[in-house]
Amino acid sequence: MALIKSISGIRGTIGGKPGEGLSPVDVVKFTAAYGTWLLKQNAENRKVVIGRDGRISGEMVKQLVVSTLNGLGIDVVDLDLSTTPTVEIAVPLEQAAGGIILTASHNPREWNALKLLNAKGEFISGADGAELLDIAAREDFTFADVNKLGSYRKDDSYLQKHIDLVVNYPLVDKAAIEAAGFKVVVDAVNSTGAIFVPALLKALGVKEVTTLFDDVSGKFAHNPEPLPENLTALSNEVDKSNADFGIAVDPDVDRLCFVCEDGSMFGEEYTLVAVADYVLKHRKGNTVSNMSSTQALKDITLKNGGEYHPSAVGEVNVVNKMKAVNAVIGGEGNGGIIVPDLHYGRDALIGIGLFLSHLAQSKKTMKALRNSYPDYFISKNKIELDKGIDVKEIFEKIKGKYKNQPLNTEDGLKIEFDKDWVHLRTSNTEPIIRIYAESQNETTADNIARKIMQDIKEFI
Repeated sequence: MALIKSISGIRGTIGGKPGEGLSPVDVVKFTAAYGTWLLKQNAENRKVVIGRDGRISGEMVKQLVVSTLNGLGIDVVDLDLSTTPTVEIAVPLEQAAGGIILTASHNPREWNALKLLNAKGEFISGADGAELLDIAAREDFTFADVNKLGSYRKDDSYLQKHIDLVVNYPLVDKAAIEAAGFKVVVDAVNSTGAIFVPALLKALGVKEVTTLFDDVSGKFAHNPEPLPENLTALSNEVDKSNADFGIAVDPDVDRLCFVCEDGSMFGEEYTLVAVADYVLKHRKGNTVSNMSSTQALKDITLKNGGEYHPSAVGEVNVVNKMKAVNAVIGGEGNGGIIVPDLHYGRDALIGIGLFLSHLAQSKKTMKALRNSYPDYFISKNKIELDKGIDVKEIFEKIKGKYKNQPLNTEDGLKIEFDKDWVHLRTSNTEPIIRIYAESQNETTADNIARKIMQDIKEFI
């Protein structure tokens, strides 16, 4: 059992004892803390938008959240089966005080979470999260009396509203996409991507779409994180059916990656690189990605006359840096695309619209498009931590060992070696240290990561 409280929200495995997993008691407690925090911000605005991915536990968690918010006197607009970016878009359109997405993103089926949004439809800040956790710890809630309970309304209109926003976005070229006659395979991993992605593709004029794992049962057919080792069925189907490419999303549809026509991976790191390249050709400006993402984005940005800025890992940190430098495009190397004039959140749907516009206008195959970008290899690794391990002490020892190299401690520890780098950081959502290393040579990247992992094990 696990329960993790962070700026990413409240995430845990379903069941177990309160405080040890995401039990019904914990769902109620943290929802009550969130509702109380919202009412402290603005007692007049008593509306919250909620939505969920296709998880097995989603309906149960939703009922607890709705009842708790209603019990605080808060009105709920329920999008039900939806996506994280759709809820983010709905919050300001509904003029709501905030929103909750019930999703554990890429985590396996036993997990669920409360992703918490402010009135802009953006993730709450670290300071807001700390205040909310304090309210929860003190159980400082006051519920409404019987005459002031909140209302409940279900709204299924936001699927179409989100699709319309993407199709009508100025840089999305529906005519070019339709003319390209793409044949596409989608891996919807038994979640809400099965509803949203085919509907978007149809609206963009893509006529030949095959969807794998298209029942929204939450019984994920494979590990739901869209990594190469989890996408073998998609790769095989793209190759076997002579499709132009494959699309994979995670359960809440905020991460996006592509498979080339021969079944090989386009590379989730390169989703943002390709979309940024397209956007920068039409709009001069700056870009942002987190410091665990490929430096190919920096190369593309400089080539297009912009400036690249790294941020700490975490969507809220990327968004803050994008605002600070007025970025025209940004995101994360995990396939997260953030288009600021649509909304400040990772959104696979606008990512699909922009990527397909780029591919269609280029008149290249998916493989040829990928080959037009600089090659970097990121070795992504992790070490699981036992309880009680002092990560700060380990990082201090590694800093001492590599003190002659350029070091960045803004987010964990990043060490640079000429054109290569390694980034160590603890996860916001799991008890692990992530070790990412990048080089223009795959073996070099793996070797750098292995050496650092060896150092960590020695220090543990």
